[in-house]
Amino acid sequence: MNVSYFSENRALRLAYVRTASSEGGHSLPAVLFLGGFKSDMMGTKAIYLEAQCTARGQEFVRFDYTGHGLSDGVFVDGIIGSWKQDAKDILDHVVMAREVILVGSSMGGWIALRLLIEHSARIAGVVGIAAAPDFTKDIESRMGQAERAMVDKIGRLEVANDYSDEPYIFTKELLEDGRMQSVLHENYSISCPLTLIQGKLDADVPWEKALKIQKCFQGPAAHIEFVEDGDHRLSRDQDLALINTHIMKLSGMV
Repeated sequence: MNVSYFSENRALRLAYVRTASSEGGHSLPAVLFLGGFKSDMMGTKAIYLEAQCTARGQEFVRFDYTGHGLSDGVFVDGIIGSWKQDAKDILDHVVMAREVILVGSSMGGWIALRLLIEHSARIAGVVGIAAAPDFTKDIESRMGQAERAMVDKIGRLEVANDYSDEPYIFTKELLEDGRMQSVLHENYSISCPLTLIQGKLDADVPWEKALKIQKCFQGPAAHIEFVEDGDHRLSRDQDLALINTHIMKLSGMV
């Protein structure tokens, strides 16, 4: 794995891996993978999709947000807005193709939607995998009086993590910024395709969230693909193949 670092006009370096397009794929849009909260670019979906894109000559870029994986920074210092800026820097300075398909997993789906709203010029399509926009507002809505008092007192909330022994940490700054980055409070008219792949058995992102996204992001090609027995990770062989098929569709290959 050839890891590079982007540091132009930044205090903290971003680690990334870029696979250039090759013969047969030069005309295809690039694929930029946006990972989830506390995930890194070595995840199953990112590695699988990289292999598929490489096989057909399609440019593929994966990276770590600040405070994640191999990038500089401390995780608890990050907020949605700063991670969105990380993604924009990679989009603007690392991805070479003229057009780009954003593939966002969980929190990455939220960041992909923010980029679609704010920087749509190069975006040829978006694939959301268990997309979790506004998840910080969902957390706040479930907080009781004691939890709110904890955030006010120590500036953070710790929640059990089903995927790690380390708890999720939600800082006061993250929650406050999440309100600023919210996308599900108004409607947007979009011209590029938006595909949402959502497991019906997702214990972290209720499947109804996909319906809310589709309602807010209105366009001629906004589509939901429900996976009846799919969980939040959507990392089984059949899930990965489904994601790849939708990327190929948005690339004009199917």
